[in-house]
Amino acid sequence: MATEMATLPRAERSEPPVSVPVLEIAGLSGGFVTRAGDYTPVLENVGFSVARGTTTAIVGETGSGKSLTMLAVLALTPRMFRRTSGSACFEGSELPWADEKAMSAVRGARIAMVFQNSRGALNPVFTIGRQLGDVLRLHRHLSKQDALAVAEDLLARVYVSEPGRRLRQYPHELSGGTAQRVQIALALACEPTLLILDEPTTGLDVTIQADILDMIVELGETMDMSTCLITHDLGVVAQTCEHMVVMRAGRVLESGLTRDLMTAPAHAYTAQLLESSQIGRHEA
Repeated sequence: MATEMATLPRAERSEPPVSVPVLEIAGLSGGFVTRAGDYTPVLENVGFSVARGTTTAIVGETGSGKSLTMLAVLALTPRMFRRTSGSACFEGSELPWADEKAMSAVRGARIAMVFQNSRGALNPVFTIGRQLGDVLRLHRHLSKQDALAVAEDLLARVYVSEPGRRLRQYPHELSGGTAQRVQIALALACEPTLLILDEPTTGLDVTIQADILDMIVELGETMDMSTCLITHDLGVVAQTCEHMVVMRAGRVLESGLTRDLMTAPAHAYTAQLLESSQIGRHEA
């Protein structure tokens, strides 16, 4: 498991830059409504920011609201979810949640999300080249020939071997690691300002996990891109993230620099997560 990689947070090696957050969530609350009209709250007053040019982790146990929070930011929540309050500012402007056309212009082009189950997120009936090419032609208005050339370059950028051949393949022909890289290439097609990754190393072996994480950090640096990483794996957080947000039962318990939260957590739950992780056992 990636939790074995108990390295020091990158934030300890160099101070992250201080700047206006690329994303700032405030007072986000909501829940699920059944067909009978019963309401169950699942997010309560969620608020945190993602610093520009850095990687921020959202951590917590399954069901803590990590993924749902970011889906709410993108207005991609399940049909039965109802937001009751809150806002999100992206690059200084409030996201237009009520305007689907305006949100469509934000998704992919400015904020991109890589979902869990990389193979399942790819269309099984189209080649990789077709899927990448369609995104590039739609959002960057490229010709078919230019789109394929850029698609091949994108695959090379995320270290997919033989990118020209991969363009002609279908998702079922790819390994799990390659499928994950293709998903990331799709997310990068429009050169977003913010990349959201939901458990990007789940189901991959340790070597591939390490390669994917190194690639994510490198892409953030070379593309001047902010990254939000949703994970339950504190080993991954220690290796890649300058900032950390801890969630439980739909609430933010604490947030701050990764090095501070890992060395001196303010909340007992954070300390419990560290204790149960490989990091906590190494420090003990």
